[in-house]
Amino acid sequence: MLAPAEAVRDFADWHRQRGHACARVDPLGLSARADDRMLRPQLFGLYPHQALSTDDAERHGVTHVAALDERLKAIYCGDLTLDCSAVRDAGRAAWCFDTFEQDMAASLETGPDQGALLDRLVAAQAWEELVGERHPHGKRFSLEGCESLIPLVHQLLAGAAQQGVDQVVLGAPHRGRVNLLVNVLGLPAQEVLEHFAGQEPAGWPQDLVYHLGRRHTVETAQGAVDVTLAFNPSHLQSVFPVVSGMVHAARAAQGPGTQGDAGAMLLALHGDAAFAGQGVVMETLHLTRHPGYHIGGTVHIVINNQVGFTAAHAMDGVQHRYCTDVARMVDAPVLRVNAEAADQLGRAAAFALAYRARFQADVLIDLVGYRRHGHSEHDVQELTRPQMAHRTLARPGVVQACVERLVRAGVASREALMQRVARARAAALAGWGGPVPQHPDGGGARQAAPAQLPTRANPPTPGQLQAWLRSMVALPDDFRPHAQVEALRQRWQRAAADETAPVDWCLAENLAYASLLAAGVPVRISGMDVQRGTFFHRHAVWHDQASLRTHVPLLQLGAGAAGLTVVNSPLAEEAVLGFEYGRSVLDTRTLALWEAQFGDFVNEAQVYLDQYLSSGEAKWGQTAALGVLLPHGYEGNGPEHSTGYLSRFLLLCGDDNLRVVCPSTAVQWFHLLRQQALDPVRKPLIALTPKGSLYAEAASHGELQALSRGGFAPLLGDDRGQPAEQVHRVVLSSGKLHYDLARGREELQAHEVALWRLEQLYPFPRLTLTALLAAHPQVKELVWAQEEHLNQGAWSGIRDELTQACRARGIRVRCVSRVANAAGATASVHLHRREQRELVLGALSSAGV
Repeated sequence: MLAPAEAVRDFADWHRQRGHACARVDPLGLSARADDRMLRPQLFGLYPHQALSTDDAERHGVTHVAALDERLKAIYCGDLTLDCSAVRDAGRAAWCFDTFEQDMAASLETGPDQGALLDRLVAAQAWEELVGERHPHGKRFSLEGCESLIPLVHQLLAGAAQQGVDQVVLGAPHRGRVNLLVNVLGLPAQEVLEHFAGQEPAGWPQDLVYHLGRRHTVETAQGAVDVTLAFNPSHLQSVFPVVSGMVHAARAAQGPGTQGDAGAMLLALHGDAAFAGQGVVMETLHLTRHPGYHIGGTVHIVINNQVGFTAAHAMDGVQHRYCTDVARMVDAPVLRVNAEAADQLGRAAAFALAYRARFQADVLIDLVGYRRHGHSEHDVQELTRPQMAHRTLARPGVVQACVERLVRAGVASREALMQRVARARAAALAGWGGPVPQHPDGGGARQAAPAQLPTRANPPTPGQLQAWLRSMVALPDDFRPHAQVEALRQRWQRAAADETAPVDWCLAENLAYASLLAAGVPVRISGMDVQRGTFFHRHAVWHDQASLRTHVPLLQLGAGAAGLTVVNSPLAEEAVLGFEYGRSVLDTRTLALWEAQFGDFVNEAQVYLDQYLSSGEAKWGQTAALGVLLPHGYEGNGPEHSTGYLSRFLLLCGDDNLRVVCPSTAVQWFHLLRQQALDPVRKPLIALTPKGSLYAEAASHGELQALSRGGFAPLLGDDRGQPAEQVHRVVLSSGKLHYDLARGREELQAHEVALWRLEQLYPFPRLTLTALLAAHPQVKELVWAQEEHLNQGAWSGIRDELTQACRARGIRVRCVSRVANAAGATASVHLHRREQRELVLGALSSAGV
């Protein structure tokens, strides 16, 4: 009797949909598995002796129900399984099942590949044993229990090379990083061992060994692959958007036609608890599918040791709860593989690479193992999870498990395999005992040399500016801009005809970009609403009011202009800032800017300010020139949106690591953007500018011809031009407060007061201030004026510089603020008219506030 075709189809589909819940992927056997009795053929009206129809037999490669049952169990309920429950596209899911089933029922592969796999497992295990013996108290975040990661990465690199991928960026947590550095990325073992001994070779970065990155060419049988392991602080998943940005930059450098199966690829490693628990993972998963941030899909490996710090983190197949569930938001299929089933790694790698190449989408390999030791080697795991600890310590190890599987498969005898293990271990240990190179590279990821700067770095002439403007304002036929944009366009047309026409901040910014693009410098602007600008301050993209057409003025500069990217990000700050930092690390030619809607929005991304932008060069030798634009100012936007927390940025400054600026004129803004793009010394920029009051302040605007003279000035003297001998008091400020002070001076007729502007707060323009003071010999007092509370703003960051500059000449230094005694004051609010007047009077008079 033939098995009914419909019942056979349902029986197979049930395995595809539910088999993963019954799979034997946990080597400890602690995770809850669904009862595989729900997959009995009898529940579908099938019986073992029934024959399959000709079509079913050809489709499944077996002739009877009993063989079909055995085959489906081997495919979906064994040591490797496929979970497609998140894949909502029926066609994509069908491809996954068809591809997964093609050879999964085959017996274990034989030949030299199995031997090479065993050798790599031995090397991974031997490394952990070596470090444990020599430095038993060294914190190394051992890979023991998940050593299969090393051959899995090797197989992914080889498969990627076969697909035409020539560059892989690797993001990884602490767990197993040192093993990866030695056994995949070729870092000399003696250098690492000296790290554990506290004897760092000269030239090494100053960070911990399990934070280090490295760039290395990995030779595979399918070709060479350039692999970069990114540096990573202890904020484990923070590197995920960083490496995503690095891949985006690498793919952009390879050309716009790069497909998902070629060029650069991201291989992202995660810990199970961190992948499930840290929000930046979800932000980045979504971000990298968004236009302007797409990277052609990521292959993820979850190093799943079923522990989060000290608490058990086992998966639950009965309740369908897995650490990978956050990836359901991007419809990613998940391959779960038992870390002791090393023979299945090649199949998992092949499927993952094929899926990414075909769909340019994310795919996960959940490598389910255990953690033989504690979170670090100082941890006593029995204190918090005794049952799991006892089972992990009783396991013979991945190498022994691999040997037993090969013996059962008839690949070789146990004696022959153990002899190979001994030889491989001896070879690995011998290779790690060599001398330390005379010029260690510190394990650091080498950066590309800074791109050659354009030869046209001088400010453009008024004629060039006007020519660009004429190109920018020329609209396509029948294009109907919004009335507000049309008014802007008419102002730009006037400037194109008259070099004395006023230039506001919007025009100055767009002309700065035009000058760079025309000189061959690409520009990338990223963030929420940056195409228009939150405060209508950019207008980089114009929208036709009658159709879906758009007009980008900066794309009208001619065929020789460099590329422009202005992309509105998703509603996220953390992942986007990390992404743009990673891009800036690799892309040394582009002016890269990330803008927050309000200054305080950068709070969401604080880890990238602390751990990457401000310290990456000192820790890792890794430079970046990302510009962070933060609207900042007391403009009636409530306590949070009034401030970008300038004082916090100044606390991060040291050893010339950042540039912190607060420009007060449109001309300064123009020159600052050009300076950031063209300066051969690459430093991150923090730019704070109010977007309402300052941008509407006519006195802060300039003329077109002023853009062709000079450059950014870190300190501006008084533009009133009074004789120096008449100046007895200097009031120094930043940003829009200068204009309130100027109006107050006119009202009080305080002719003895000079108003200077500190445009760059760090590095502090010490020599410029000293020279300016020397040119005003009658000055008796220097007043720093700020809108912020005394415990915020710039005062605490520049006080010592001001005092030092004034001490030799006996000049008194003081600060005026809206609050004289700010003890306990933490909120920043809009200045009321009375408070603003008191601040101005306090600065201009000798009384203070």
